[in-house]
Amino acid sequence: MAEAPSIDPMHQFMVHKIHGLEIPPFQIGGLTIDMSITNSVASMIAAVVILIAFFVMTAKGKVVPDRGQAIAESLYNIIDRTLVTPIIGHHGRPYIPYLFALFSTILVLNLMGVLLAIGNLGGLTLTFTVTSQLAITATLAVLTFFSIVILGFVKQGPKFLTIFAPSGMPLALTIFMVPIEMVSYFVRPITLAMRLFGNMLGGHVVMSLFGSFVVALGLLALNGGFAMLAFVPSALSFAMIVALTGLELVVAVLQAFVFAALATVYLNEVVNFGHGH
Repeated sequence: MAEAPSIDPMHQFMVHKIHGLEIPPFQIGGLTIDMSITNSVASMIAAVVILIAFFVMTAKGKVVPDRGQAIAESLYNIIDRTLVTPIIGHHGRPYIPYLFALFSTILVLNLMGVLLAIGNLGGLTLTFTVTSQLAITATLAVLTFFSIVILGFVKQGPKFLTIFAPSGMPLALTIFMVPIEMVSYFVRPITLAMRLFGNMLGGHVVMSLFGSFVVALGLLALNGGFAMLAFVPSALSFAMIVALTGLELVVAVLQAFVFAALATVYLNEVVNFGHGH
């Protein structure tokens, strides 16, 4: 009797060192630091290589762009004409490079996780979904958020603190509203990190579970007899994987856009500070 293999749907999200690339840990001030190359680091390095190679090959500056240059320009226009110009205005142009780099990096990391996630079905790990790790999404969110906060103080000085005091509100209410505004403001990096992390983690877990159904029910059907009816739910599970893969591709692009869009909205409060305050 064929037995279904034990499949852990969370295995694909585990960080582990790559054999042969281990580096002995060392200590600095009592803090142990391990610089070994993990599957997470390797995936991020691959994403950087893909991005650099893509833009080197497509940044040709042709008047009549070819297909590659058209794709690169379309990605740039998503940030420039869809986000920065409508939300911030021409004052936001100096910040396009960062927002574009943020969007492009998250997009590539998301797509790498989705396009190769089929390798995780059945327990074979071919890739690592970096953006399914809260440590990574939190790092991106915190760096983005506090860079914007620092920019606010650089541009506005102590006056930037008035962002926590809604204009036109009586002093008595302001005393209660300031702590609420501060909490809602500083919770932004948490929501940024959790949104990206949750969407990428949840989708991949569901795909992996349906993949385990395909394998387990398929093996059960191989026993013959009435067990062959298991081929039906196995086929349905496979169809769900195909549908979920398409949905995950949409989510991968959408979440990269949402992350960049929210960063643009937060940046707008700094660049156009004073409007409504």
